[in-house]
Amino acid sequence: MEINQIFDTISNNISSVPFRHLNLATSAKMSRAKILSYRQQYCNGDSLTVRVDMFNYLGQRKTYGGDFLTARIYSTDLGAAASGRVEDFNNGSYNIHFILSWVGNVKISVILYHPSEGVSALWRARNAGYKNIIFTGNFLYKTQEIEKVCGFYLESQQEKCVYADKRDGEFFYCIKPPNVPCEALISMRSKIHHHSYLTKSEKTIFTRSNIGVEIPRDPGSIAVTNCQRNFTDVKPKCRIGMPVPYPSGYFLNNLWHSNFCNLSSFEPLSQINECLTGKLIYLMGDSTLRQWIEYFQKHMKSLKFFNLPGHGIHTKYLALDMDRNIYIQWKKHGHPFVSPGIYSVKDCAYIAREIDGLPGSPNTIIVITLGQHFRGFPLHLFIRRLLSVRKAIERIFQRSPETKIFIKLENSRDINTDVERISDFHGYIQYLLFKDLFKRLNVGIIDAWEMTQAFASYNLHPPETVIRNQINMFLSYIC
Repeated sequence: MEINQIFDTISNNISSVPFRHLNLATSAKMSRAKILSYRQQYCNGDSLTVRVDMFNYLGQRKTYGGDFLTARIYSTDLGAAASGRVEDFNNGSYNIHFILSWVGNVKISVILYHPSEGVSALWRARNAGYKNIIFTGNFLYKTQEIEKVCGFYLESQQEKCVYADKRDGEFFYCIKPPNVPCEALISMRSKIHHHSYLTKSEKTIFTRSNIGVEIPRDPGSIAVTNCQRNFTDVKPKCRIGMPVPYPSGYFLNNLWHSNFCNLSSFEPLSQINECLTGKLIYLMGDSTLRQWIEYFQKHMKSLKFFNLPGHGIHTKYLALDMDRNIYIQWKKHGHPFVSPGIYSVKDCAYIAREIDGLPGSPNTIIVITLGQHFRGFPLHLFIRRLLSVRKAIERIFQRSPETKIFIKLENSRDINTDVERISDFHGYIQYLLFKDLFKRLNVGIIDAWEMTQAFASYNLHPPETVIRNQINMFLSYIC
């Protein structure tokens, strides 16, 4: 019931415009963005509002909202950038709100990622079924090695193996090989199923030339100066549990600065060894969090990988610093884990169960990320997973209130025509949902979505500059 209520709340806020013809859909090139109350000069710290009015391909004014827009301001030569907050008036007009946080020539970018007609089609298609991605399970029994189809929903009438976590309502299935026990399943891989829930006409919205298109701006940049104001706003130290606004920060000199807390006068990364001494760090999630343990090992000279058994990049990672008593582990999350490469299911567990298996302590730190692997499946699956993780966090706080827990929110990724499986629209919905469901918990938030939007990284695995700033923000909470 709770899952359905959450889903219905989200669905009621998403465009439900029937697609009739591409000419009637929102066109980025026909739309216009302009600065409200434009001035020749702006001051550092000012707010900036950009008005966006949408038109279709025929040049007709749009009368409803629901377009998926992304926006940023940036100064490439300064290594500076920030995201904008989009306000939808549901009448074809939008206001985008920025905070001017550095001095120089600041450029403005507003992108129509998907028109409202595309948003409506994607939302319907995403929640239509589980056929976008298929899994192949590998069973090993005596001398036999057998492959069978697996997934969250199998139409076959053949006997099935049921892999269930009944407490949390999690179910995964494989076709059962004859005379082979279900426990013989040892590994898994996945592949894209050439299936679509979109109609032929809807697919015309999602050609590459119609995804992520810049909206013309007038003017396209502004001048920001230091107006010698006396800033008396002293930010508090970053603390776990602080509410995180949007936008929450900005890049300057390729270093992330927070709008709501003080990252301190020094870069926490400079004291990483001292900060993490005696800590047990559990990284739970996908490969965007595996980038963290790879960064730790690369930049902490005495931290060494322990050679655990297993093969492939999706096996568990363990890094140890024996002198400083630092323990860092990365482990992939449970189904769905989407990868064409074979990975073991024997070390695969749902994050809620992983958290339940830890006693917790003042020196225990858990970092969680979920999202990228869920984009190709109905949202009910993701909602259920978040609720089970939230309950597990509440349980560990009951037995160990001083355990530190962080949520690294999903990051944006490359623009791709495979919109049903990996569009950033799916990621954005999950990002908003994650923030909403965990906002009342005493957890630290690493807003990877905002960082990658501001940086315009357009990569599933953000560059090291972004990873360094994610970790720097993480350290600022605990150092």
